[in-house]
Amino acid sequence: MSAASGRATITHAAGLHARPAVRLTKLAKTFAAEVRLRGLPDGAPVDAKSIVKVMGLKLRAGTILAFDAEGDDAEAAVEALTALVERRFDEDG
Repeated sequence: MSAASGRATITHAAGLHARPAVRLTKLAKTFAAEVRLRGLPDGAPVDAKSIVKVMGLKLRAGTILAFDAEGDDAEAAVEALTALVERRFDEDG
C-alpha cells in the first residue's frame, strides 16, 4: 500500500462552499485510496469523500488544504485533488 500527501491553496473567492465541495468529494470518491483533508495550520483531518464533513470545515479563500492519502492509487488521488483546487474547482470565482 502506498501513501501520498500534497497541499494546495484555496484561491476561489467563495472558498470551499457547496459546489466546490461537491466537486472535490465526487473526485475523491473515484479513487480507491482513503483520502483525508484538513485546513492548515491546525484543522482536524476529515474524510475527503464525505460531503457533510468537507462542507463542515467552512474553509475560506487563502486557506491551505493538506491532502493525505493511503492506498494503491494514493499518489494519483492527491495529484488530482490538488490540481482541482489549483484550477479553482473548475469555476470562474
